[in-house]
This record gives sequence, C-alpha cells and structure tokens, in this order.
Amino acid sequence: MRKVVLFFVGLFASGLLLAQAVKRMEPLNWWEGMNLSRVEIMLYGDDIAKYDVNVEGLTVMQQLRTENPNYIFVTVETRNMPAGIYPIQLRNKKRVVQTLNFELKERRPGSARRPSFNTSDVVYLLMPDRFANGNPENDSHPAVTEKANRSYPGGRHGGDIEGIIQHLDYIKELGATAIWSTPLLEDNDATYSYHTYGQSDLYKIDPRFGTNEDYLRLVEEAHKRGIKIIKDVVPNHWGEEHWMMHDLPTYDWLHQFPGYGQTNYRSSTQIDPNRSEIDLKYCEDGWFVKSMPDLNQRNPLVQNYLIQNTIWWVEYANLDGLRVDTYPYNDKNKIAEWTKAITDEYPNFNIVGEIWMHDQAQISYWQKDSPIGAIQSFNSHLPSVMDFTFHDAVGVAFGETHDGWDAGMYRFYENLVNDFLYADPQNLLIFLENHDTDRFNHKYPDLKDYKLAMTIMATHRGIPQLYYGSEIGMAGDKSKGDAFIREDFPGGWPGDEQNAFTQDGRTEKQEAYHAFTKKVLNWRKGSKAVHDGRTIQFLPHQNIYVYFRLLEDEKVMVVVNNSKEERELDLNRFDEVLRTISGGTDVISGENISFSTGKWNIAPKSSYIIQLDLVK
Repeated sequence: MRKVVLFFVGLFASGLLLAQAVKRMEPLNWWEGMNLSRVEIMLYGDDIAKYDVNVEGLTVMQQLRTENPNYIFVTVETRNMPAGIYPIQLRNKKRVVQTLNFELKERRPGSARRPSFNTSDVVYLLMPDRFANGNPENDSHPAVTEKANRSYPGGRHGGDIEGIIQHLDYIKELGATAIWSTPLLEDNDATYSYHTYGQSDLYKIDPRFGTNEDYLRLVEEAHKRGIKIIKDVVPNHWGEEHWMMHDLPTYDWLHQFPGYGQTNYRSSTQIDPNRSEIDLKYCEDGWFVKSMPDLNQRNPLVQNYLIQNTIWWVEYANLDGLRVDTYPYNDKNKIAEWTKAITDEYPNFNIVGEIWMHDQAQISYWQKDSPIGAIQSFNSHLPSVMDFTFHDAVGVAFGETHDGWDAGMYRFYENLVNDFLYADPQNLLIFLENHDTDRFNHKYPDLKDYKLAMTIMATHRGIPQLYYGSEIGMAGDKSKGDAFIREDFPGGWPGDEQNAFTQDGRTEKQEAYHAFTKKVLNWRKGSKAVHDGRTIQFLPHQNIYVYFRLLEDEKVMVVVNNSKEERELDLNRFDEVLRTISGGTDVISGENISFSTGKWNIAPKSSYIIQLDLVK
C-alpha cells in the first residue's frame, strides 16, 4: 500500500495528475501554408495566467495576459512550418503543469484559390430548424437548455443538418445551386433559440442540429451534387449565453455603457457627414437586442478571435462563401478589416453583407471599391451586398396594376437606373423575401404575381436568392410574429400529413408554384447571357416591362405585363436589339414566338422569357 501511495505522490509531483488547468483552447488547430500564419491561441482555465507557456517547435511571438487571470493569449508563428503536432506546455517554473496538442494540418490543394458563389448560381435560403427533421433523436439535447416543442410557433421544432442532407436532391432538382443556411452554431438561449443568431459557442455546431462532423458531411454531400454552401456569420454580436459572457476576458470585450445600451438601428449614421457622435456611437456600439451583446472589434483580441474563427470554418468545412449578418452595425473600419483578412486569405471568395437600407447610394457605400465609399476614403472590401431596394420594389410593384409615372414596373426600371452607383452591380444578391420579411405569397397570394416576380428575379442582373417554401406557395404574415414567416416545410417531419418534397405529395396549387420555379431556374443554369451579359432595359409602357440580356451571340428578351388588361406590344420600339431577329422560343410555355407582324398581344398578368433566334 505504501508503494501505491508513493507512486501517486510522484505523479502529482510531476504534474500528470493535476486537474486540467486549461478548459478551452481556441482554435484547436490551424493549417500549414496559410496567409494568416501568425495565430493567436486563446487558453482558458482557472487562474492560468500565473503559468508560463512554451510551444515546442513554433516561435512564440507574444504571451498576453488580461485583467482576467483565467485567460492567456499566445501568439505563434506558423509560416514555413510543416503539418504536425506542436505541443503547448503550461509551466510552473520548471514543472510542466499541462501539455496540449496544437496541430497544423495539411491544407487542401488549391484551398486559397477556391471558387465561390457567383452570378451563375441561385441561392436557396433555408432555416434548418424549420426545413426538415432528419434525426428526431437530437431534437433536444442535455448540453443545451431549450427543448423541442413543435406545437409552439416560436420554439425548437427539430429540423437539423440530417434533414438538409436528405433533401439535397430536392434542392438540386429545383434548380438551386447554392444553399445559404441561417446559422448552425450553438445557441443556448432559454427561448427562441431556433434562429441561432444568438450564438453561445463559435466553434461548435448546435447539438440539436448535429455535430461538427455532420456539417462536414453536409458540405461534402452538397459538393457531390454541384451545390455550394454559404455560411451565415455574425461578427457584430453573440448571445447572452455565450460561454465567455460568464467570465469575460476583458471588460471592453463588449461595448459597455456600462452594461446594456440599445442600438438605434440607424446605419445611415455611419455615412452621414452631418451626424452627431452620440447617434453614431449607439448605431455602432449599441446592442442589437438585449439578449445579443455587442462585440467590440476595436479590441484587437476580439478582432483576431473573430477573423481566425471565420477563416477556421472556411478551411475546416471547405466552404464556398459567407453571408454576414447586420454588416453596417459594426464599427465600419473594423468590419472592413475583418472582411479584408478573409478575402486576403481567399482572393476569389464571395461574401455578401446584409445592408438593410433603402437607398442605392447608401447600399453601394458598403460594397468593395464603391465610388460612393471613395468620397469618404472608405473601402469595405465586401464583394457583394443585398439589394434591398430591389426587395422594396417587389413589395409594392405587383399591386400597382395601373400605368403610373413611378408605379408598377417603373420601380424595377428605376432600381436598375441607379446601377451606376455600384462598383459591381452584377454581384448584388436579389430576393423577393427572406427570413426577416413578409413572405411574398402573403403579400401577393395570386400565382400570376409569383410568376411575374420569379421571371424578373431569374433574369435580372445579380444573384437570385429564393427563400425555402416559396416554390410551393408558402405564405406568412410577419405582423403575427417571426414564427409565421418561418413555418415548417410540409413533409420535413416524420408523420406529416403531406410531403411537399415530392410531386405526388404536393397539392395542385403547390405543384403549379413548384413546376414554374423548377422550369425557370433550371433554364437559368445554362444561360450565360443571364449570368454575365449586359442589360438593355426599355421604359415600361402601360405597365409592361421589357428588357434584354445580351452576351455575344446569346440574346434573351424578357417581357412582363403587370397590367390586368391585355396589351398590344409594338415590337418596332425594340428595333435596336430585334432588327435582324424574326422571333424566338418562350422558355416558360415552350411556344415559338414570331415577330413578323411587328405587333404582339400580351396577356394580362403574364410574363415571357424568350430565347431569341440567332442571327443567320
């Protein structure tokens, strides 16, 4: 017995049986050959600041301690170092207290130059909790607070990563080529955690959605089908239950007022040359809501943490793009620095920012190389922005069936007029709706209006984004609450009465929506004129909007009659494009259209996508 006691005394003396000092290490690994080679490793544990840190094989550039003794930030240089394990040792003088393995992994060939989503894509936006439940076993989980309750509109319903994987073929056959999922990282809020914008762990998939490995499998299975994956990231804030919120590294890790201060939501103060400083402060630093603390990117530790975390996910999961939530609520110079760090790592990478503003000049300000931003010597480095003025036009245009000076189809015309404000109008995300707005089919319950809108979105400049369920006529009234624009996709849950994922399971009305969407989006895949061609638009007349997409010898004519009356179209007006063209084929109906008479009767509330005959 005495020998056993002496043995354990010896182990304690060597540090091998001491309680694990480090509870968290982030990131757990990095990759060889990265542009961002100087990595800041965060170590967290009780009173660990008293220890010294050594990293075998890597140069330690800095060991930073803060006012909280539970953190050490260790910066190591990985440039020109091979893949392998590099042990991190915590030492109390000469005694090793704990050893952690930091790994440099081999990088995928061509990772830095990976392609991204672009104008050839159609983005399918889904909310994983409301899309499909592929694994009912993970609907609730002991590691997180909120449990599944499908009967509660604002509760967790059980959709997950497995559900998305099981319906990738549905998305592909519909004609979408990229998936933007709302965030999948852990959100441990006690209620309303299903949307996952209040994240509690930036390195962990929410266990009710699956595991990190499940996310890797989603990306891999999507890529097999030619579908790209766009991750939704939130550098502005995280949730009140984020693990650091219980023990902040520094007081100024968050914007403190002290404590909570509400944002004024006025992102125009970032641009306004006549603003007051107090209004700017509450825009940039105010908390989005009380349960979402605002992160202080002016603190270099916060900024490095967010940059490294984003790059880690791109590399780890082999991602194809990013969507950035509430982009202009960040400190504008720091979010530009964050964006540039990512695009420096991945020069071809597309990132789209949520710029929820209602003026083209103000939206343009936030796009990379903007001529508007240049007025204030500002460059966001953000390749793409969301075209909310297109969405604004959608919100009213199809209800304006009269022929007005600035009504109906003129709203789309005028939106394109302002393309001169953008550095790259082709790289705008256009959409009829998203997870924060009224559903289109609520505002316009007539299938005819949906067909008009889908015709425009599928053929306009930019990258179209479709919100899940629109393609089967799903409707939702935001005034009743967000849950009503985020309802479950019928057939996504075992035991659902109908399965709208299959043609046999769809109602006649649902199939009509689906068939139109599928036809238009699958045609769009092969139209280089729509992807990359220039646009010529003509002034709407009698609420008929005509425009062309032109690229080399491919010419597409789009005709949208928003009037409730049949209209006669005088084709001579479009002679600069049609001069040598005798007709074409309507993609929607399959009919051959002849221009020989110079006139064409357009049915009320109808649209045409005409693949024009080549000039012989």
